[in-house]
Amino acid sequence: MNAQINPLLSYYGDDLTGSTDVMEALASNGVDTVLFMDVPDAALLKRFGHCRAIGLAGTSRSETPDWMDENLTPAFHWLKSLGADICHYKVCSTFDSSPYIGNIGKAVEIGRTMFGQPYVPVLVGAPQLKRYTAFGHLFAAYQGEVYRIDRHPVMSRHPVTPMTEADLRLHLSAQTALNIRLADLSMLAAADAENRIDDLCRDANGMVLFDVDSPESQSQAGHQLLRLRRGGGWFVAGSSGVEYALLAAWRAAGLTEGKTNFPLPGKADRIAVVSGSVSPTTERQIRHATQNGFSGINLDPLELLGENGNAALEQAIAAGLSSLKRGDSVVLNTALGPSADRGGDIDRIPGSRHRLGRLLGTILRRLVEEQQLTRAVIAGGDTSSHALRELHVQALTTLLPLPQTPGSPLCTAHGAYAATNGLQIALKGGQVGSDGYFAQIRDGLQG
Repeated sequence: MNAQINPLLSYYGDDLTGSTDVMEALASNGVDTVLFMDVPDAALLKRFGHCRAIGLAGTSRSETPDWMDENLTPAFHWLKSLGADICHYKVCSTFDSSPYIGNIGKAVEIGRTMFGQPYVPVLVGAPQLKRYTAFGHLFAAYQGEVYRIDRHPVMSRHPVTPMTEADLRLHLSAQTALNIRLADLSMLAAADAENRIDDLCRDANGMVLFDVDSPESQSQAGHQLLRLRRGGGWFVAGSSGVEYALLAAWRAAGLTEGKTNFPLPGKADRIAVVSGSVSPTTERQIRHATQNGFSGINLDPLELLGENGNAALEQAIAAGLSSLKRGDSVVLNTALGPSADRGGDIDRIPGSRHRLGRLLGTILRRLVEEQQLTRAVIAGGDTSSHALRELHVQALTTLLPLPQTPGSPLCTAHGAYAATNGLQIALKGGQVGSDGYFAQIRDGLQG
């Protein structure tokens, strides 16, 4: 199997939108990539034997450390068995996490043990996504301005994992006892960078964080990641900045051929969107959509989760079908921005967030089935991870990258379920995309 696949990279995405972010970055730059929803059987894996990068979509961003012990261990074992040069644990570029939910330190501990490494490289900065790390501190853009992550208007107030510390070493130290060292910007740019980084890594026992704040430092970090790798698989952690950094190094080494051109898929007559995001970015996108040919349907999440949830579910599906039958595209959401967030009430119901994602997936599947839709969108990182499984999708490939809003490509779904095999679907994190994103997906435009 390994000789046939011979991948450059394997990866585990801690949520679905983050997983498609990696897939888009690689596919756009000449690395054929497939993303599986679960560990595939031999026949399904063989269908994508041409791919040089293989991903596994997960949900660990919204899970507990105990869940990680039970689920990440076999996932990393399978990824290691693929024999890829590098194995990447992919996290969100905003690094939002906590000791109790989405613990990145715990995931690194599991991967470090599985791959038998003294230290794990960690790279978070991704200028393509307007995420930057400088001397260990994380910065992210919002509405045209760059903020330190603990002062970011959205991520500092995330409803589940607010970022209250910008120094990633301090942030991680609350999640793990592993030692964390820093290859900072000055070290990466030094004339003797390789010697200095070798000294830093020589007796490292935990993690080594690499700064990235620009294309130059990204290229430098990618060179170091590729240079430091060991045979038998090299486990790294971080955002899709890992891929962007490695792509430059792979090109320099002649391992990839550069950009890939994707034909525009054309306009869909109607699409359906489900959203579980409370982000103000998604709020603007929904409001824009309802002014541009979409019917907007506000759903009460507590009704969907309550004792009369089946009736609420059927009412939501009926409302969506009614709009689609009129010839409209439709967007159904459980929160129109932060002011409509019912998170406190939702969290009083055990397992409610995951269940709500699955319910949105059920609504979308029914709309796709009954109206034979060819294109759809799921908005919300955690929502996407749970909703897509209700569509019985087994794998995704990139149909259309969106270079103006990277991290939210239009994908092709693959699987044995006829209604969704071949479905064109976009999976969008809460903070991702321009105001016109949903109309852009409907119209099949790249920018």
